Amino acid sequence: MTTTTAGLRICVTGLAGAGKSTCGSLIEEWAAARGLSFSRVKLAQPLYDLQRAVYSRANAPLAEGAQDQVLMEALADAMRRANPRSLAEDFLARLESAQAQVIVNDDLRDPHVDAPVLREQGFRVVRVRCDEDTRQKRLAGRSDPSRTDRSTSELDAITPDAVITNDGELSDYRTAISGLLEGWL
Repeated sequence: MTTTTAGLRICVTGLAGAGKSTCGSLIEEWAAARGLSFSRVKLAQPLYDLQRAVYSRANAPLAEGAQDQVLMEALADAMRRANPRSLAEDFLARLESAQAQVIVNDDLRDPHVDAPVLREQGFRVVRVRCDEDTRQKRLAGRSDPSRTDRSTSELDAITPDAVITNDGELSDYRTAISGLLEGWL
């Protein structure tokens, strides 16, 4: 069993707008309250970097934290075509330098290469769900230049260790996450 001594590694999955990043932030809050070090390691960091480079070269504005999901899917496809393990290998290299007691990844989407790699590294998978109306309202409030769910079409092929529903109040979500994490200590 994974403990805070060996490191608690958590991978958060779900559709865009379900609350994955919020879950990561609430895990960070939970870790801080217990005096545990925390690190968030993005699997898709190369895609975020490339997206920023594309927008910069195009001399086009991109809001902080915004995702051009169509572009990022095309970039992921190109990287995986060149080397199917490219994102996983980059992730592993960055994971090596993460010395935190609690490590979170909140952007896993691929069940074929990336998910097995994270499992081999001791990550437990939390699937975040919410009703479609709530998800669409959250997405409408974001500044993403494009949206698509193609990259999450096989999300159900990643078997979660736990499922958390994020339809209600933030305090309810925080309580559900805390309860789950306390059970994993």
